[in-house]
Amino acid sequence: MGKRRVKRREKSFENKSIPISPEEILQVMNKEGRPLLLKEILHHFRLGKRERYGLKRLIQTLMEEGKVLRIRGNRYGLPEKMDLLIGKLKCHPDGYGFVIPEEGGEDIFISPRNLHEAMHGDRVVVRVESIRRKGKEGRIIRIIERGIRKVVGKFMKAKNYAYILPEDERILQEIYIPEGETKRAKPNQIVVAEITHYPSGRGRPEGRVTHILGYPEDPEIEPQIIIHKYDLPHRFSSAALKEARAIPIQPSPRNYEGRVDLRGLITFTIDGENARDFDDAVSLERDGKKGFRLYVSISDVSHYVEEGSALDEEAYLRGTSVYFPDRAIPMFPPELSNEICCLHPGVDRLTLTVELKFNEKGQREGVRFYPSVIRSDERLTYTLVRKLLMDEDQELKKRYSLYLPVLEQMAELSQILRKKRMERGALDFDLPEPEVILNLQGEAEDIIRAERNLAHQIIEEFMIAANEAVAHFMGEKGLPFIYRIHEPPDQEAIEEFRRFISLLGYRMRKDGGYSSKELQKVLLEAKGKLEERVINHLLLRSMKWAKYSAKNVGHFGLASKAYTHFTSPIRRYPDLIVHRLLKNVLLKGKEGYSEETLAKKAEHLSHRERVAMEAEREILDRYRVRLMKEKIGEEFDGVISGVTPFGFFVELKEIFVEGMVRLTSLHDDYYHYHEDKYCLIGERTHKRFRVGEAVRVKVERVDIERRQIDFGFLKKL
Repeated sequence: MGKRRVKRREKSFENKSIPISPEEILQVMNKEGRPLLLKEILHHFRLGKRERYGLKRLIQTLMEEGKVLRIRGNRYGLPEKMDLLIGKLKCHPDGYGFVIPEEGGEDIFISPRNLHEAMHGDRVVVRVESIRRKGKEGRIIRIIERGIRKVVGKFMKAKNYAYILPEDERILQEIYIPEGETKRAKPNQIVVAEITHYPSGRGRPEGRVTHILGYPEDPEIEPQIIIHKYDLPHRFSSAALKEARAIPIQPSPRNYEGRVDLRGLITFTIDGENARDFDDAVSLERDGKKGFRLYVSISDVSHYVEEGSALDEEAYLRGTSVYFPDRAIPMFPPELSNEICCLHPGVDRLTLTVELKFNEKGQREGVRFYPSVIRSDERLTYTLVRKLLMDEDQELKKRYSLYLPVLEQMAELSQILRKKRMERGALDFDLPEPEVILNLQGEAEDIIRAERNLAHQIIEEFMIAANEAVAHFMGEKGLPFIYRIHEPPDQEAIEEFRRFISLLGYRMRKDGGYSSKELQKVLLEAKGKLEERVINHLLLRSMKWAKYSAKNVGHFGLASKAYTHFTSPIRRYPDLIVHRLLKNVLLKGKEGYSEETLAKKAEHLSHRERVAMEAEREILDRYRVRLMKEKIGEEFDGVISGVTPFGFFVELKEIFVEGMVRLTSLHDDYYHYHEDKYCLIGERTHKRFRVGEAVRVKVERVDIERRQIDFGFLKKL
């Protein structure tokens, strides 16, 4: 009995934290200038053997962050001192890969022989072994963390074994399925497999089938493939559902205490026809003869979702809602996103309001933030507002006569704000979003370019104004905050863009300097021309990704000094954090999060946003391919949207779809790719194919599994 007590006390002692920080460990290792044994670090800090456990925990944290590596001889070293880098491996279907360093900088090429046992998505340690004209080349020496835990693919059977061909071609290895782990899957079925053993030495990766989705020809399995492929959480825990169902649908009068009552204002939401979660409402009043007072009221989700609750943890895990053409994978259960926190017309809703005062020139002269209660008068749509303001539909104007004066004033203010934003250099990419038209069976009937009109601009300008006001206010307070940032593009990327557009007759400065205003000038010059979309798309590709950050470096694309996401807490978790931080200041509550905590949250949420975008893009590609499968043999007009050494891409005019004319299908000449001119040129005829040219093509081949559409070239237009 006594011995047990002694052991328990020792274990308790070992679990206590030690009086040093990870930063101090890094300082010591840096000062020593060599890899250290654990006992050497213990000795330096004068720690006894009983503190070994606490020290190992700190070093483990540093290893997980990639700041320390364990090497041969059980020594711990600093990666940068050993010419090692840590990053994520992205493989290519052709067998090679690139490591994207976590600390930023140039990607490192990894040849097939230097991949070793690493798989696509793994977090790895790489040693740079050579620097060539085309960049750095390296070798993977260690796998820190596996990136893929389950694989979606086609179940196959060989003579003596079963395996899965991964759906994602970047997963280069087949997954071996042992007998008894097949879940009775049949050959050619699409299945989900959990990886049970990763490749090691010459051993293949192994797994077990967990779900059978169906056969590739069945369009019903497409959303399920995407959900499992991107590991999208799509079911809520019983605890989260229980919390959501316990919240009253209608707020009680005691919830109104301390809130500004805005129910007397004409207020409405403006969203797309198919939207289900309305979290932003707008109101407008004249302020004097020429000024405006704008109210942007956002659903107060933070009132209902307590930090650390099951609902909160599930929402943070998702990071964002994901939208497919036929469904949504919401961040919150429907009880919240479609009811309690949804700003339905005719019912009281709790909101957080930004009240903005503008003069006739669009200059902000005052701003207030406060918890509020609103009652939306009407659920308007972009199409309806366009008809009211632009189409002169007299019958509709009569029906909505109460809201028409307010809408006209909103249109006036939005254009003033838009003009002011353009003057400061904001980039307005005219890239229409694809809209999938489904038939009654849920299959794609058409894919069109979604309209972007004055109604969209009203909401866009008002939300930007609210987001900027919140970011500016919190920035002035000097408290830790989460910003939406967009860093300036790399000089090399802009130089490549400049060289390309010069071939199309557009000019930019050659002195290496650039600004958002100069790039905006190019976009305006291309407006309405055949190559407009291509130039918009190429410039967008030259830009860095916008992301969340605890450090404010501004937003290049919006030409904004401080920007955040405040306006969609139902579908974006960063907005929920912003609401909490803002309310902490307004209600003089607790400080909120440390900058370090916010930085980690920002990194996670940026990643979740990227995953959602990739999933949404892929589901659209799948709908496009299935639609074009039914149009083999049909002819269409299009525009060359890209040129490569193996052919050129064509974007169709009638249907929002892109396909490829392969070099092997051009039989009238031998064509060669000229990198300096970004075009294909015939050896004998000197015929050219370049970006922006109008062509007519025929749909020749569609591969649903590879999601490839091949066109045959007919003629130039």
